[in-house]
Amino acid sequence: MKLSVAQFFAGLFGALGALCVLLSFGTDYWLLASETCWRQPTRTPSPEELESGDVNNSIAVPWQSFSHEGFFWKCTWTIDFHVDDRNLWKLWLTNQPQSKECVHAYLFPFPVESDTHNATSYESAIIYRGFWSIFMLIGVAAVVVGGFVIICAAPFASHQLYKAGGGLFIVSGLFLLCVVVMYVLWVQVLDVMDLYADHQRSWRCPGLELALQYGPSFMLAPVGIFFALLSGLLFLVIGRTIRIHYH
Repeated sequence: MKLSVAQFFAGLFGALGALCVLLSFGTDYWLLASETCWRQPTRTPSPEELESGDVNNSIAVPWQSFSHEGFFWKCTWTIDFHVDDRNLWKLWLTNQPQSKECVHAYLFPFPVESDTHNATSYESAIIYRGFWSIFMLIGVAAVVVGGFVIICAAPFASHQLYKAGGGLFIVSGLFLLCVVVMYVLWVQVLDVMDLYADHQRSWRCPGLELALQYGPSFMLAPVGIFFALLSGLLFLVIGRTIRIHYH
């Protein structure tokens, strides 16, 4: 009875972990970025406009550039009006314009571009992104293969297959943990974001404001890691129990 309960919860946690990992891997919302450029007034408002408060025509509307990126794609688009914070998520997720431009993001992490960084920094960024991508692929492959191994183990009550599947889930969780840590270091610790913002202010817009936040794909990754590690440990315990009591 206890073994059946453990198998049920291990399978449930494993399925949840695999689902979260695949959604995090397959959706391109690890990082959400917005750039706002406040333009200079085209002319000085008249005293009548200042008194009436009608100064919209005297000040140019700011432009905003939005982007989101994940493992596969990095998409960017620009609009000529200001979007308040309440509508940002709607714009990012459900109301994107058809004019957006998407490029492959396998080896091109936001915001590094060849024309904004020197050759050494650019190559370092590509190498960093390469390891991040490799760890991501290993983690996803391990959780998928581990799921198939567990499916094969259940009908035969094979302790070797349970242990192998549990080990693969643990490997997946550890590699994906490295993926999350590397991404946080990239965004929060390394100076690439500051270098990009300084470059944009000097070449494109002196009043540029860069805002970054983690997207839903990033938030799903720690959930998938937790369930993958938990289910992996349970499968190892199940395999050990089957070997002791049934073999």
